[in-house]
Amino acid sequence: MTLTDIMPVEKWAEFEEDIYNRCGLDVSVFGTDGMSITEFKRWANRLCPAVKATDTGLNFICALANQTMANEVSKTRQPLVGECDAGLMKIVVPIFVGDEFLGVTAACGVILDHSEVEFFLINKITEIDETRIESLSKDINRMPEDEAERLVQYIQREIDRIVGDSKMASGGMD
Repeated sequence: MTLTDIMPVEKWAEFEEDIYNRCGLDVSVFGTDGMSITEFKRWANRLCPAVKATDTGLNFICALANQTMANEVSKTRQPLVGECDAGLMKIVVPIFVGDEFLGVTAACGVILDHSEVEFFLINKITEIDETRIESLSKDINRMPEDEAERLVQYIQREIDRIVGDSKMASGGMD
């Protein structure tokens, strides 16, 4: 079973857009292969597209954080709020149908209140000039941890609804 077995790609894109409109985070639904299943893209800030435009930034900051966190939530079955190596918040919520792990919903691109952008590390990984990194980071929004938790709860409720709707439509898959 795959994510598109429980809902069409267009509906997943609407789900991503709903979360983006709610919180302004960069949102993607990823399958178990780590690939985004839709073409939906809205950036939460100006830094992330610059980081992802470099192979090293994409692979060693963005994809690595997503892979590590997705692996963890696939085992714990619990959502996770953490950070990528750039210092930006990343939320990862697992998607299960019964005991089958189908992927994750990930949202990222703000700074948790107690954190900061890792200018030096981003520079070392991507070779983007630290002055440019600082300039691109000036307007990154902050998010209190309790707001991040409320967002996790919202995403989890929506995933539960989607999975529940798909079970009802198919006459119960478990």
